[in-house]
Amino acid sequence: MQSMLRIMQRRLTAGEPLVLATITAATGSTPRGAGARMVVGREGLLCGTIGGGAVEHRAIQIAGEVLAEGSSVTREFNLNHGDVENLGMICGGAVGVFFHHIPGGSPETLALIGEALDRMGRDEELWLLSDLAAGGTLLVFGRSDCPQWLLPQLVRKVTRITEEGRDVLVEQIHSPGKVYIFGGGHVAQALQPLLTQVGFRCVVVEDRPEFARPELFPTAEQIVLADLTRIEDSISISEADYVCVMTRGHAHDTVVQAQVLRCRPCYVGVIGSRAKAAGVRKALIEVHGLTPEETDRITTPIGLSIGAETPAEIAVSIAAQMISVRANLLKAE
Repeated sequence: MQSMLRIMQRRLTAGEPLVLATITAATGSTPRGAGARMVVGREGLLCGTIGGGAVEHRAIQIAGEVLAEGSSVTREFNLNHGDVENLGMICGGAVGVFFHHIPGGSPETLALIGEALDRMGRDEELWLLSDLAAGGTLLVFGRSDCPQWLLPQLVRKVTRITEEGRDVLVEQIHSPGKVYIFGGGHVAQALQPLLTQVGFRCVVVEDRPEFARPELFPTAEQIVLADLTRIEDSISISEADYVCVMTRGHAHDTVVQAQVLRCRPCYVGVIGSRAKAAGVRKALIEVHGLTPEETDRITTPIGLSIGAETPAEIAVSIAAQMISVRANLLKAE
């Protein structure tokens, strides 16, 4: 979302009108769900996606019409079996898309984008509200300044609220949760950009200067050169965070795990074999004083079992597992 906001900021500042197309409702089998967004300008799609395929193609055409007419509209795509065949799609279902026209240079929208980016920079938990009943008016807020009536429904997943004359779409657009990758070797170098691409904010933690270079992790949010025996001196891990442990050896992995497990992050994945895991678990309990319940929170071998062998393949398996964990956390709320 941050990159989308920056693109919108640049285009609007230059005086270009934009259309923010948002899926407001989706039923049946559809490529993307409520909250999926794309931004369309005079030259066509600028960023984001509402699922690709023929529906997105038609939505881009409609966005062009909205740009020409200068007014926001809602369009429904009802994909029955015949529609699906005609559109050349596999999925069927119904999709509602709101096309929000934003005039070039809009002071209200630019102020909102500036506020959102500033609060993201301060690592605040942040939500975006789209008021569909008021032409798509946007509002950003955190828990401290959330409208009182919305507090009971303030969750991470996308929510549409249609009650008491309201019709709003609410979505969390920034979470303080990060991925801490311990170790800067080949797997980490393949994993970090992949995780960033799918929306995770990554911090790489290393104790070797040669593996803590920015050019190895150009899209990481932060690279930390730390003493792995005292990680609390350099970073602070919360229950909203994810941890991937892939240092240069078992001893370092064990020391890191002993510290991060006490922080209770939502995910702790450790690279290595099952045989290694058994030995590490024993050391964590007998040497570092952790309980069996605490060590049960470790996922090892890390990643989904897809027969991965190369660093790139292992990175894909880890990213897929973390996407699954994130999705299940959202469902649980």
